[in-house]
Amino acid sequence: MNGKGDIRRHIHQGVPVRASRLMEIGLLLETRGGMTAGELARHFEVSVRTIRRDVDALAAAGVPVYADRGRHGGLRLLEGYRMRPPGLTADEAASLFLAAVPGAARDLGRAEELASAELKLMAGLPARLRPGAGTARERIHIDLPGWFGEEDHPVHLEALAEAVWRQQVVEIRYQRWRGEVTRSLEPLGLVLKGGAWYLAARVGADVRTYRVSRVLELRITDERFERPEAFDLAAFWQTSSADFVARLHPERANVRISPEGRRMLDGLFERSVREAIEATSGTPDADGWVVADMPVESFDDFWEGGLLRLGAQVEVLGPPALRARMAAVAASLADLYRRSP
Repeated sequence: MNGKGDIRRHIHQGVPVRASRLMEIGLLLETRGGMTAGELARHFEVSVRTIRRDVDALAAAGVPVYADRGRHGGLRLLEGYRMRPPGLTADEAASLFLAAVPGAARDLGRAEELASAELKLMAGLPARLRPGAGTARERIHIDLPGWFGEEDHPVHLEALAEAVWRQQVVEIRYQRWRGEVTRSLEPLGLVLKGGAWYLAARVGADVRTYRVSRVLELRITDERFERPEAFDLAAFWQTSSADFVARLHPERANVRISPEGRRMLDGLFERSVREAIEATSGTPDADGWVVADMPVESFDDFWEGGLLRLGAQVEVLGPPALRARMAAVAASLADLYRRSP
């Protein structure tokens, strides 16, 4: 028996419910062994009365659904009955790649497709495998943004995602550090990094990176483009990230760091800074202090470089101008704390 075909025929006869919801109700009852009308109503954000009408429609379509009146009762399918879910749609299949990234499917407007795909896959598993299928989600949660990073809320993300899927040229007004610019782009891919979304897009012969939250205006044109066959999004991002880090920390400070200071690096600095310090560290002295080169954004803005976060666990050896500025700040702090509160 093809449940979905029967359901569609029943709907075409005038029952005012959506085929997708009827199919999902059947799949939920099959995979979970049963649910109450209230649980289904909360799941679909409809009334219990609507769910009861849906169940009546399922029964009328030939699906053996019944109400168990016992203490742990609810709506159930006749034991052994299978809804025989249809195959995944193209959008559902694409959304499965977002399953391991919390929030990404929602941000890209793919939450509904992902939920539908997961339900179909669960229904297709043998009964003995279903209890273990949800174990990873129950016991492992991935929270990508860092504690001290500000998560983006890009206005145009979903529209850009559609342009990426459909290979459509977009025109944007973009906020750069030095002012606004307008660009015509061929959007090739999206990257989620530390809670922030970035767009990889071709401009002429170059592929560049744009932070999606800085897109002020967006217009999707009717013009289509051919995606470069050799373009590898992961490889591009790795290369562009390395270039970005190099531009972000163009200066180097020569420092002495204590063992406690090296332990503090993990919580205070990004990986590129920690790796640079580890790569240039010399032999520890008798107290465990090491001399290393530390990437700094700017000597004129050394506070942002993070040196003061380490407090007395770091000593700047050079360049002389930076050491003098650190000494002046330390003297000012010492003078402040010598005063009575």
